[in-house]
Amino acid sequence: MAKIVVIIGSQWGDEGKGKIVDNLAEQADIVARFGGGANAGHTISLKGEEYKLRLIPSGILYSEKLCVIGNGVVLDPQCIIEEMDALKARGLDISNIRISNRAHVVLPYHKLFDNLSEQLRGAKKIGTTGRGISPCYIDRDDRIGIRVCDFIDKEEFASRLKDVLAQKNLILEKVYNQPPLDYEKILREYEGYAERLKPYVCDTIALLNEQIDAGKKILFEGAQATMLDIDYGTYPYVTASHPVSGGVCVGAGVAPKKIDAVVGVVKAYCTRVGEGPFPTEQLNDIGEKIRAVGHEFGTVTGRPRRTGWLDACIVKYAGQISGIDYMAVTRLDILDDFDEIKMCVGYKLNGEIINEVPASLKIFAQVEPIYENFAGWKTDISGIREYEKLPANARKYLERMSEVTRIDLGIVSVGPNRDQTIVVKNIF
Repeated sequence: MAKIVVIIGSQWGDEGKGKIVDNLAEQADIVARFGGGANAGHTISLKGEEYKLRLIPSGILYSEKLCVIGNGVVLDPQCIIEEMDALKARGLDISNIRISNRAHVVLPYHKLFDNLSEQLRGAKKIGTTGRGISPCYIDRDDRIGIRVCDFIDKEEFASRLKDVLAQKNLILEKVYNQPPLDYEKILREYEGYAERLKPYVCDTIALLNEQIDAGKKILFEGAQATMLDIDYGTYPYVTASHPVSGGVCVGAGVAPKKIDAVVGVVKAYCTRVGEGPFPTEQLNDIGEKIRAVGHEFGTVTGRPRRTGWLDACIVKYAGQISGIDYMAVTRLDILDDFDEIKMCVGYKLNGEIINEVPASLKIFAQVEPIYENFAGWKTDISGIREYEKLPANARKYLERMSEVTRIDLGIVSVGPNRDQTIVVKNIF
């Protein structure tokens, strides 16, 4: 049985990873985030209540689980404190949160530059959440970022902030024709956040590897998804980090050989937010019905998501990149009332079948999906808890999905609540 499990999104995000993490977290000792930032919204339904999480790992709903925010995460201090306070107000224990001292800090100028650069792109905007994620990663790679270890050191933070803000204000004034940001105001506000967060900060690399050596079970929770990966996604309409399984190694300091299993979360249809090619998008009544029945609006932004049929080619691609062992299929119940369901099983380009996901967005936008049609099951599956009791048409759809993607079925979700889950394969 696996001890170290990675959960990733295998489409364009919003696959329902939060619920799958929450489900598997019951068997884990630690739940850890390894990338992304406050642009990652996970919604979990528990006992009729919804919990919307952005930075804190989904394991927080179990009081005894250690929740780790790894070095690959860009940390928005204001956001995480608001999230912690909201969870505490609802009676949840937040004492088990641990934050990497090597994580980079999102500061007000990151959010400002995120929005200004989007405005500058005009019609060619990326469709970012405006949370400052990319500018923070840019500063990290430009070696002018401020890490958590520097953030909680009062003297170090004051010095570094002064130096960086001098550069940022020059760009604001000379390039964007914007007023400069107030150093003292930012310093005072963020010193307060640093004091609040300091008790939760530690060397998470040492912590995680010690726990692995002690035989603990760890669940690594991915944010965003494969098609939003900075290298493997529909660039430039991507996030600024690595949501694939390899992101765990650099974003949490855990060696590849220590990972036992990778779970790819697959929504039973497809959605995406923001710009870029989407071969199976349905700009019609079908797309509207999927959006309405699935309540497909962003957890963080509230934006309506683009919707379409399942693209099994994308899931297969995700499986190749991340070595996905098992699929966790979510939101199958959203398709309960469809007479016919389609699945893209291949691409044609200029009349020829191609065996790749094109890197060029120009070419990717020209591919023609090859669909297979499936009869709908036309019955409520939300109360089913055993795979064999699913309607035959639902099983045909799932088994064809597994066949095309070459990934085994592990979990099938038939509703938003924790108990609305069919376990096909025990992963831990």
